Amino acid sequence: MNDIEEIIKYSQKLKLLYVEDNQEAREATISIFEEFFSEIIVSVDGQDGYEKFNDNQDTIDIIITDINMPKLNGIEMIQKIKKINEDIPILILSAYNNSEFFIDSIQLGVEGYILKPIDINQFMIVLKKVTKKIQIKKNLIYSQQLLNQYKDTVDESAIVSKTNIKGIITYVNKEFCNISGYTEDELMGKNHNIVRHPDMPSSAFKDLWHTIKELKQTWKGTVQNKKKDGSSYWVKAIIKPIIDINGEIIEYIGIRTDITEQEQVKKYFEHKLNSSIDDLDGAMKLSKEYEMAINESNIVSRTDLDGNITYVNDAFLNISGHTKEELIGKNHNIVRHLDTPSELHKEMWETIQQGNVWSGIVKNKTKSDEPYWVDTTVVPVKNGNNEIVEYMAIRHDLTELFTLNKEIEATQKEIIYKMGEIGETRSKETGNHVKRVAQYSRELALLYALNEDEAEILFTASPMHDIGKVAISDDILKKPGKLTNEEFETMKEHTTVGFSVLKGSTREVLKAAAIVANEHHEKWNGRGYPQGLKGEEIHIYGRITAIADVFDALGSDRCYKKAWDDERIFKLFEEERAEHFDPKLVDLFLENRSIFIDIREKYKD
Repeated sequence: MNDIEEIIKYSQKLKLLYVEDNQEAREATISIFEEFFSEIIVSVDGQDGYEKFNDNQDTIDIIITDINMPKLNGIEMIQKIKKINEDIPILILSAYNNSEFFIDSIQLGVEGYILKPIDINQFMIVLKKVTKKIQIKKNLIYSQQLLNQYKDTVDESAIVSKTNIKGIITYVNKEFCNISGYTEDELMGKNHNIVRHPDMPSSAFKDLWHTIKELKQTWKGTVQNKKKDGSSYWVKAIIKPIIDINGEIIEYIGIRTDITEQEQVKKYFEHKLNSSIDDLDGAMKLSKEYEMAINESNIVSRTDLDGNITYVNDAFLNISGHTKEELIGKNHNIVRHLDTPSELHKEMWETIQQGNVWSGIVKNKTKSDEPYWVDTTVVPVKNGNNEIVEYMAIRHDLTELFTLNKEIEATQKEIIYKMGEIGETRSKETGNHVKRVAQYSRELALLYALNEDEAEILFTASPMHDIGKVAISDDILKKPGKLTNEEFETMKEHTTVGFSVLKGSTREVLKAAAIVANEHHEKWNGRGYPQGLKGEEIHIYGRITAIADVFDALGSDRCYKKAWDDERIFKLFEEERAEHFDPKLVDLFLENRSIFIDIREKYKD
C-alpha cells in the first residue's frame, strides 16, 4: 500500500468540520474532501463553525477553515474552539499569505497553513502529518483506557488499601469496606490498627514493618483482622512499599485475598480434634472431614521422600491437564516449568528435608506446556516418632492474577513506546528509529553483562530518550541547516524537559526512561550536557543509549544531513572511544558490529 492509499484509508475514518463562507470555493473543495473523510460537517461562517463544533465536539476529528469570514473570522473562531479542546487538529485553507496570519496560526497551534487554490500534493503532505498524530493520540487513549480497565479489574477482584509511611489509611476500595464492615469515611485518615485483631501476635506486625520499612521489601503472609462488629476475617496479604526515584518510601499498598472460609474450617476442625474424643473412630471421622475440606478448596498432591507423586486430587488434575495415571509414580518435575529457577527448588528441598514448612509462588506447566502459577505450601508429614514419612503440597491458583499482571505490563510498555514515537514524530524521525535504538540498547546491555531484567527495562525505556523534543519548536527541531549557538542551547533543553516529565514516577521503566532522557547526551570526557557528567558518573543506561542513538542517527538520513556509510561510522566510534563514549562499550560494539548492522537492516525505514 503506497502513502496516498494509506493516508486515504485512515482519513476515511475521520469526521471533518469544514468552515468556508464563499459558496463557489466551498462546493469545489467539498468535492475533493469527500474522497478523504467519512463525514463532513459544513459551516458558512466562523460563528456557525464554532457552534457546530460545540454541538459535535465529541465526534469531530479535524477542522479545516478559511480566515476571512463574517461574524467571526478564522483566527477568532479557532481561539474560541481551542478553549473547548486545545488538542483538536486544525488546518487553515486561505488565499491570504499575510505574515500576521501565519504568526497567529502558529501561536494557536494550527497544524498546517494551505494556500488557495488547494494544491493536492501540499494537502496530502499536511494531511499525512495530521492523521499520523491523530492515530497516535487515539492509540494512546485506547491504551490508557485499557490500562484503567485492568486497574479496575484488580480493584474489583481484590481487597485493596493504601497508607502513608506512618500507616495512616489514604485509600480503600469497595471490597475492603465490604469485608471490614466500615464505610470509607470511617476508615480514611485512621491508622490501619482499626482492623487489627487482638489474636494476631505483635511479632507478626514487627516482622511486617521490618520487611516493608527497614528492608523496603514486599511482605507476604496471612493476617487475622477484626470487622467493625468485632467478628474475625482472614486475608492472604501482600504489602508492598512504593519507592520514589530517590529510594525513599512514599506509601504502602496492600492487596489481599479473602480466605476467611478456609480459616474457619481449619479452626473448627482444630478445635474438634483438640477436644476430648470418646473413641478413635470419632477422631478418624473428623480427620477425614478435615482432609475433605482441604481437598475441596485447594490443589493438593502428596509425594514420597524422593519427590515421586503418590496422590493428586481432582483440582490438581484439572489445572495440570494430566490424568491420574500419567502422574502417579512420576517425579514432581513433570509439571516443573523451565522458567522456575533451580535455586527455588533447592531451597524448598533443603527446608522440607529439615522438617520445616516451605511456602512460595511457583510457576508450573500443564501437559500442553501452558504456564500456570500457584501459591504453594509444602508440609513434611511426620509419624509418631517425629520422622518424615511423606510430603504434602497445598496450592492456590494464581494464574489469572499473573496473566492480568502481564497484560498490564504489556499495556504500560505499549504506552511508553507510543510516547517515544510521539517525540520522534515531532522531529520527522520514523517509528523505526525508536525500534532500532531499543533493539541496539538491549543487545549492547546483554553484551555488557547486564542481566535479562535490566536489559528488558532498558529496551522498554530507551524509546523515550528524546521525549523532551515535544517541547522544542519546529523551526529549531526541523531546521535543515546548522543550528546557531542560541538555537543549540534551546535544543539541549529536550534532555531536562524529558527528565522533569518522567522523574516523579515510581515505575522501574519510567525511572529508567528519566535517566536515559537526561543522560544520553553526556560524554565520557565530561564535555556533554546537560550536567557535564564524566566517565562512570554517567549511568550505564545513558552510556548505552548514547551509542545506540548516535549509531542510528549517523546511518540515517536527517533533515540536516545524508546517511553516512559504515566505514565512516565505525571510524568515528574508534576516534571517539574514551572521548564521547565509554571505551568498554565501544569495544563491545565494534567487536559485534554485525549484530547491530543486522538489526538496522531488519528495521530499515
